[in-house]
Amino acid sequence: MFKSARMSILATALMAATSMSAMAEVVYHRGNSGDPETLDQHKTSTVVEAHILRDLYEGLVAYSAGGEIIPGVAESWSTSADGKTLTFKLRQNAKWSNGDPVVAGDFVFSLQRIMNPETGAKYANILYPILNAEEVNKGTAKPEELGVKAVDDLTLEITLKAPTPYFVDLLAHQTGLPVHPATVQKHGTDFVKPEFFVSNGPFVLKEFVPNSHIKAVKNPNFHDAANVKIDTVMFHPTEDRGAALRRFQAGELHSNDDIPTEQVDFIRKELGDQFKVAPYLGTYYFAVNMKNESLAKKEVRQALSMAVDRDFLAEEIWGGTMVSAYSLVPPGINNYGEPAFASYKDMSQIDREEKAAELLKAAGYGPDKPLKIEIRYNTSENHKNTSVALADMWKPLGVEVTLLNTDLKTHYAHLRDKGAFDLARAGWIGDYSDPQNFLFLVESDNDGFNYANYANPDYDKLMDEAAATTDLEKRAEILKQAETMFMDDLPFIPMLYYASKNLVSPKLKGFETNLQDVHPTRFMSISE
Repeated sequence: MFKSARMSILATALMAATSMSAMAEVVYHRGNSGDPETLDQHKTSTVVEAHILRDLYEGLVAYSAGGEIIPGVAESWSTSADGKTLTFKLRQNAKWSNGDPVVAGDFVFSLQRIMNPETGAKYANILYPILNAEEVNKGTAKPEELGVKAVDDLTLEITLKAPTPYFVDLLAHQTGLPVHPATVQKHGTDFVKPEFFVSNGPFVLKEFVPNSHIKAVKNPNFHDAANVKIDTVMFHPTEDRGAALRRFQAGELHSNDDIPTEQVDFIRKELGDQFKVAPYLGTYYFAVNMKNESLAKKEVRQALSMAVDRDFLAEEIWGGTMVSAYSLVPPGINNYGEPAFASYKDMSQIDREEKAAELLKAAGYGPDKPLKIEIRYNTSENHKNTSVALADMWKPLGVEVTLLNTDLKTHYAHLRDKGAFDLARAGWIGDYSDPQNFLFLVESDNDGFNYANYANPDYDKLMDEAAATTDLEKRAEILKQAETMFMDDLPFIPMLYYASKNLVSPKLKGFETNLQDVHPTRFMSISE
């Protein structure tokens, strides 16, 4: 009797332990390259913010684990014969985290909000393909005139000013994510605070502690909540890549989206297939401030670009995790063909350096009259090492370089503050696979991303012409002309094409490398 009772107690204890284990909270500790400037999707501009927002919200379309476009709030969509009207059918079970249904009117409100000039959206012009979007954003039309309409609660109609082959893909970007109208109307810009936060994605914001973490918990009202295996995502800002590597090795992070490249050999040796390198749709460049009197001379910009040993940067500074870049648009992009490469792409490094010295001399600079410039870069050993290498490459030409490092938020604030820098490190990751998404950066009216203050009416004219051209081959030819002009003027100096560099624990399942380097947490799980 005593033995039976003891076994019964033991069995009960084991069942309780098993139950508690099954109920244990699954927490994903996710390294993210920096702190976001904001979690207002209509004011964001960086990949750091996009990683978080994709977990918090769901647009009309979304990304799969492999980076493909899949249905989001819209379960289906169709396009009119002339390619200008898209009709989205919303799923009936889409809800906000407070239980409200997600309706077509929420997207009308959201798209009008981002285009409203009072919002101050840095990325508004990405949505200019929508009818009247540019006019609304520039204050010459009312938000109600934007080409978006709720036919009924489950039917949204978007009218474009011209057929746009990449538009549906574009809606997966953070600018296409909806806000909860009632919350924005009640709390204004404070709607992003955890205590007011309402989202429609797989997770909802619970904590935002700057320089420490962002905590998001599973949203039980998400339409696919039953298949979300992670309960809590902890986003850790990891500007210090070396410290992030140590945290990953110690098991404190399940993943991190970058590495200290000076340790790439060690990482490859010690971590093996936990280090994942893959092609990435992006270009690493340095913006040149055209308002700087010295740098406004095209010969100076061309000389600086020619003198850069990109192969050295790619192999020695970035440990073979980047590729030398001689164009703004990366190779392999859709709707284009071969990019407009720099004329000196196939010259030897020695010949390039000699030509660079000649150009600088013609512009009035050299060892006897040095060109003095400051390079700004955001906190990262990789950016620092790149900037130091550039200073060394330019020194023989008589260029004196000083370096200035700031955190991510401060850095990009300076880039948008016209005239607040000489040269500044930046990068662009394609929001969709189309050359327009790179070439639009330096349109003269692109206040959010034209860091160089480039203003070329001929360039703008070509971009406008391409936007109005429906024949994809003719459009590609026009965009190629624009990029050729860009590569001659060099408001940005392209240095490298990106590769994604992720550290991924074997405990983290469902992480798939892809060209967009998007990794929604909803498709991942953790196995202890």
